[in-house]
Amino acid sequence: MKSKSERKITATVAFIAGIIFMLLGITFLLGSLEQASKLSVFLAFLLLVAGGFCAALAIKLNKRSLYLFFACLLMMAGIFIFLVALEIVPVPLSSSWPMLSVFSGLALLPVGWRSHGRIHTRYLVSSCGFVILGFALMVFSLRLIPFSLMSFVHTWWPLLFLIGGFTLVLITISSKGERKE
Repeated sequence: MKSKSERKITATVAFIAGIIFMLLGITFLLGSLEQASKLSVFLAFLLLVAGGFCAALAIKLNKRSLYLFFACLLMMAGIFIFLVALEIVPVPLSSSWPMLSVFSGLALLPVGWRSHGRIHTRYLVSSCGFVILGFALMVFSLRLIPFSLMSFVHTWWPLLFLIGGFTLVLITISSKGERKE
């Protein structure tokens, strides 16, 4: 007869194996489609498994925001690569690297929620900054405008100081208001 701790370990291993088999099944099902790149589908599967592993660590190790951040980031990247491999998102993977910035910004929101029980201003401002930066870089990466990033930076570099200063002022004002509460 197994003890209670052995049954709990067995149940946990069975649960994790079930999740992995489900993801593997989805991966092979989607990968069996002819237009999908096998390498991209396998990479997406690895990212989803790594994200699930980080999510399990975030749940198991209470208050580990770093694991939650990487879980969200890896899962979003894995889903995005699946969508690109299936050509649902018509963007070449080589031009979509700025989406990592967008995913990083979006992954900060649950981290702030878990750390503070609500969306904390520091996380919200940083998240918005990463998302805006990602979309701005995506415009240049996809060549949606007629000039390059370097020519834009050469002309508008003082705007970076303005945005950086504005962000610091917002963070300072919001953290003073939160300390008074």
